Amino acid sequence: MPRMAAQTTKTDDLPFEDALTKLEALVEGMEDGEVPLAELVERFEQGSALLRLCQKRLGEAELRIEALKNTEEGLALETVTD
Repeated sequence: MPRMAAQTTKTDDLPFEDALTKLEALVEGMEDGEVPLAELVERFEQGSALLRLCQKRLGEAELRIEALKNTEEGLALETVTD
């Protein structure tokens, strides 16, 4: 179990692009059919953590973009009404 916690901590620090690259590599390795079951399960767990991280990073980016759009729209409205 401590090994999983260490793995999660490592993945939490990854930028989106690195997490996506690692996820793609895991999936590709799993698809070749040459991975023993125990390792396959471990890779699935790692992939799930990476997927959650990618989803989190995308969600954060969407929120930042929405905030920027709202700020820009607000500035545009203030400029028009001034």
